[in-house]
Amino acid sequence: MKRLARYIVIAIIVLGLGLGGTRYWYTSTYYPSTDDAYVYAHTVQVAPRISGPVLTVAVHDHENVLKGQLLYTIDPIIYRLQVRRAKAELGLARQDVAQLAAAVAASGAEVRQALVLSANAQGKAGRQVRLSKRGFTNRQALEDAEDAARAAVSALQVSEARLAQARLRMGKPERQNHQIQAAQTNLQLAEIRLGYARITAACDGQISRFQLRPGDYVVQGQSNFVLVCKHSWWVDANFKETDLARIHPGENATITVDMYGGHTFRGRVLSINPASGSAFSLLPPENATGSWVKVTQRVPVRVAILDAADKFPLRVGTSAVVSIDTRHGPTHESSQAAKIR
Repeated sequence: MKRLARYIVIAIIVLGLGLGGTRYWYTSTYYPSTDDAYVYAHTVQVAPRISGPVLTVAVHDHENVLKGQLLYTIDPIIYRLQVRRAKAELGLARQDVAQLAAAVAASGAEVRQALVLSANAQGKAGRQVRLSKRGFTNRQALEDAEDAARAAVSALQVSEARLAQARLRMGKPERQNHQIQAAQTNLQLAEIRLGYARITAACDGQISRFQLRPGDYVVQGQSNFVLVCKHSWWVDANFKETDLARIHPGENATITVDMYGGHTFRGRVLSINPASGSAFSLLPPENATGSWVKVTQRVPVRVAILDAADKFPLRVGTSAVVSIDTRHGPTHESSQAAKIR
């Protein structure tokens, strides 16, 4: 009896080990997983497009903000004055063009007057030639009439040259005039710079590392704080290179974040990094040395989180565990996953 009980216990143990081994083989074969994974999201390094002292601050650190919401303002007095100066320069440009247009009109009138005088002088010279042939006028009158005709033609040419010069100085009409266009462009640039005095959120998200206070001086292009966008989240999971043959973009995944151990997120494989994590490090491994030891490399696999919810807020850089279902191969990517690309 005791021997039978012993056999039963041994059989149960063997069966348990067999089932456990089978489960381990099945899971490791079709569900490769790793706990070397971290949560990420798009982040915006918020930096001003102009320099100046901070005038007002509308938010605080860790605050949730909406896209377009005011974050802080820069003292706009200098940029308002630049707009006023640009408007004055535009007005002066229009005055200059108006004066040049008037000069063109005056030169055109002179040309028309010179045309009339030239035609009159040439007509008189022609009559004197006909009278001279009949002997009704003297030589001196004929020469005077011809000289007057030539002088009128020269005066016409001078007037036409002045008209061409005036047109050249004026350039194109008002809307197409380069001087006015340059002044309008300067005004638009000044107005844009003035608009940059209001710094707004580029996306829905949460602020991090915010320390600005009124009176602080901010420099153009220098980041002041970080805005973590909430519209898309993903996990960079570092899988062993021996698992990559079974992993393909589009496969479903299960994600467990250490913050919420009892809650799982649905995921989908987006892409596989073309290099291992150490390939582009500051000090890559020198495998050509004599003391080489083979180490299984890890390759980052990006997995989109498809069902992020406000009830379980995610944090950039937190740890996660990723398991990928490789049984059925890739599936169609959802629209939310496509956004992360």
